[in-house]
Amino acid sequence: MRLASRALCGAAGAAWRDSFPLGGRDVARWFPGHMAKGRNPLFQETLGLKPHVLVLNKMDLADLKEQQVIPMVRGLVESSYRYHRGESLEYCAMVIGIPNVGKSSLINALRRQHLRRGKATRVGGEPGITRAVMSRIQVCERPLMFLLDTPGVLAPRIASVEMGLKLALCGTVLDHLVGEETLADYLLYTLNRHQLFG
Repeated sequence: MRLASRALCGAAGAAWRDSFPLGGRDVARWFPGHMAKGRNPLFQETLGLKPHVLVLNKMDLADLKEQQVIPMVRGLVESSYRYHRGESLEYCAMVIGIPNVGKSSLINALRRQHLRRGKATRVGGEPGITRAVMSRIQVCERPLMFLLDTPGVLAPRIASVEMGLKLALCGTVLDHLVGEETLADYLLYTLNRHQLFG
């Protein structure tokens, strides 16, 4: 059966498209209003001034030896030239990133790990669950640390329609804004082009 399906795929390969028609699509309308307000062309430059940690929230991408987010954040803040403790003994940090990558899930996981408490912020399998900067959420007692959950943001401009389609396939845009048929067609085109028939 597997041999027959490979032969069928090979025979059909001649009929597959060499390109995907991208014309006539308006990428700008795919992104909700709260995201347009949050876009900041100087974001990367601003971030470069502050201590920050890149967290990969997917098990297949993460280095499992590097799971100590709270100690890492504490160390970065304390070694920063902007660090002035004064009387305040608490830490406060923002969790930022593109839509639907698990920012709220990370906050809830840190809260479970360090405080043994349940969810403090809503999560979902689609972008746009968090629509505004939330109030401070405590995730640790020692050190006393709070995190701010934020809505997902993207770059001010999507470089191309194809980049927009790739972002949509990753779940950063609501499917109906792009069109479910368009997404399914683009995914099929991409899988065929890379000969991923599984």
